[in-house]
Amino acid sequence: MLLPNQGATLADPATTSTDPQQSNGIDLQQQPKNKEESGLLSSITSNPYFSAGFGLIGVGAGLTLLRQGLTLGAGYLQRRLLVTLEIPSKDKSYLWFLQWMSQQAPKRGRLQHLAVETSYKQHDNGSISTTFGLVPGPGIHYFRWHGVWMKVQRQRDGKMMDLSTGSPWETITITTLSQDRKVFKELLSEAQEMALKKQEGKTVIYTSYGPEWRPFGMPRRRRLLDSVILDNGVKERIVEDVRAFIGNGKWYNERGIPYRRGYLLYGPPGSGKSSFIQSLAGELEYNICILNLSERGLTDDRLNHLLSNVPERSIMLLEDIDAAFTKRAQADNQGYQSMITFSGLLNALDGVASAEERIIFLTTNHVENLDAALIRPGRVDMKEFLGNATESQIRGMFSRFYGKDNKELEDAFFDRVKDRQISTASLQGHFVYFKDKPEEAVEQAELLWTQLM
Repeated sequence: MLLPNQGATLADPATTSTDPQQSNGIDLQQQPKNKEESGLLSSITSNPYFSAGFGLIGVGAGLTLLRQGLTLGAGYLQRRLLVTLEIPSKDKSYLWFLQWMSQQAPKRGRLQHLAVETSYKQHDNGSISTTFGLVPGPGIHYFRWHGVWMKVQRQRDGKMMDLSTGSPWETITITTLSQDRKVFKELLSEAQEMALKKQEGKTVIYTSYGPEWRPFGMPRRRRLLDSVILDNGVKERIVEDVRAFIGNGKWYNERGIPYRRGYLLYGPPGSGKSSFIQSLAGELEYNICILNLSERGLTDDRLNHLLSNVPERSIMLLEDIDAAFTKRAQADNQGYQSMITFSGLLNALDGVASAEERIIFLTTNHVENLDAALIRPGRVDMKEFLGNATESQIRGMFSRFYGKDNKELEDAFFDRVKDRQISTASLQGHFVYFKDKPEEAVEQAELLWTQLM
């Protein structure tokens, strides 16, 4: 029996749940689903393949982080410990370093890749000798110099082109320890000294390479002025005039005269025009810059740039100028290659933008084909005719080859050739062929004209 004051209450049949799946506020309908999920998770985590895959992912991530750390560390150490020097192919020291390394590396290291540089030399008798120079080729080289190990990498970019020359862009990168960076200046100074030493007592021939001047072949031994025999007084007049010009810039400036001098040498082929210019450069210790006006792609702007940037102590030479222009028109056989105009040539010679302190020589075999505006004073200040061999030249050349003690043979030779038109180049070839045989040179004198028939 229950007492009413004991706080007991009777459940309302309408509000009391009789659902056997509900008990103590718990939704019994969700229990099987949770048990199912719990069992699936348990089966997955307990699967050994899953555990192994998860482990591999963790190992891979760890290795990736380690590799990135090592890369960053190596880069940091490289920046702190190593230093590099880059020499582009457009820099003057590029060729100096290649020549220097071609001589130094075989003694102090190992060149694993070589490149060949071929040069030709034409002798006075017309023969040609060829020399092959081996320089470091594209690739990586190691060598030791002054106790310092260096890595040298020569790279050639096939995609980048030097627009001025059309050749692939190249760079040389030298790497060494940061503490040895001072070796770079010493190395470049030695390379420069070695390059200049090769040029001592020699004449460097420059040719245009795009908008700049570059040495052509190896420096040539300076030719003696006495080795070229011109008619009486011709050589002396030119040399005296050139010497009077050099070093007198103040005199020209005080009088408002452009400090440049032009010379024209004209005459038949083989009369010694180019040989004399080469000997004059040797006498003055100057170099020679040769420009072909018929060169393919040559424009007015490029011509002006080249004539305004001639290397110091150099003679500018425009050979066979009649082959490029005839009476203000481009020559038929060469004009299709060059894009320069006659007015562009005149402006380059003495226009407002033309260079000061310049010696320029023009040569031609046909002076009658040249326009008067091209050889007027101011552009050409001195004209000299170099013709076929005269008596003084014939005797002088015979005496130079066979000595002054063969006066009778000299007279006999002159008597045989005095009525012939013979170039000094032909005489030189004849004397070279019969070197040390003056008697045969006299006896075979008719070869000088019969070979021309």
